[in-house]
Amino acid sequence: QVQLVESGGGLVQAGGSLRLACAGAGRGFSMGWFRRASGKEREFVAYISHDGGLRHYGDSVKGRFTISRSDDNNEVYLQMNSLAPDDTAVYYCAQLRRGPYYVATSYRYWGQGTQVTVSS
Repeated sequence: QVQLVESGGGLVQAGGSLRLACAGAGRGFSMGWFRRASGKEREFVAYISHDGGLRHYGDSVKGRFTISRSDDNNEVYLQMNSLAPDDTAVYYCAQLRRGPYYVATSYRYWGQGTQVTVSS
């Protein structure tokens, strides 16, 4: 059983930055970040392939967020810059099993999430 633990969330002013971390990512597995805002459906945020060679982003975060990984630390990161109130959500990391990277049901293990709140 894989245990994923997110950290790094918090309260930040619009225009600020946060860096999320996901412990327990595991070597050799592709990983994704999703988010769920209150009253909205879960949204794809970012994906990184098992070797870090491929990265994809949701349209709403392109150019502002960067996903990376450290296999030495067994972690995946999400650097979030130029944050806006619309980025307020619970952010989840997940390990891909199979299927499209932008579809939540393609992932088999999920963390408990970390809250990100951006004030205007």
